[in-house]
Amino acid sequence: MNRIAKFYKVSRQQFTKDGYDEIKLPLRATSGSAGYDFFAPYDFELKSGGEIIIDTGIRARIENGWVLVILPRSGSGFKFGVRLANTAGVIDSDYFNADNEGHIKIKLIGGSKDYSVKQGEAFAQGLFLPFGITEDDDCKEERRGGFGSTDKKD
Repeated sequence: MNRIAKFYKVSRQQFTKDGYDEIKLPLRATSGSAGYDFFAPYDFELKSGGEIIIDTGIRARIENGWVLVILPRSGSGFKFGVRLANTAGVIDSDYFNADNEGHIKIKLIGGSKDYSVKQGEAFAQGLFLPFGITEDDDCKEERRGGFGSTDKKD
């Protein structure tokens, strides 16, 4: 197996919620699991049809040529209809050095039933995937900002 990434906590300054000391780094549940479970650093409740942004307190150093894709856990989607606001979150390798330290935030949309998560419970998962670029790609831009910044120019 390729070892291509490492999870870290963001600094206390980047995590503006209570529960910094309770932040758990993402883990695989079994040796055959592809996804790394993201754990709630604090209790939250998502009402049916509502939305919430979860500050995970997590950042990921990822080697070039790889991406971290964030998805809902299968059970929360299947049982409660919970989904991510952007369908799948894409965490680029250069996000680690962003102004916000690459703080991974996950926005959930409520489904057919209310969904409650206690601090320490898994609520999302991340998959590391390789990616390619086109033969004529000559991009040399570097990230400065955080979330949603790659389409912003000075």
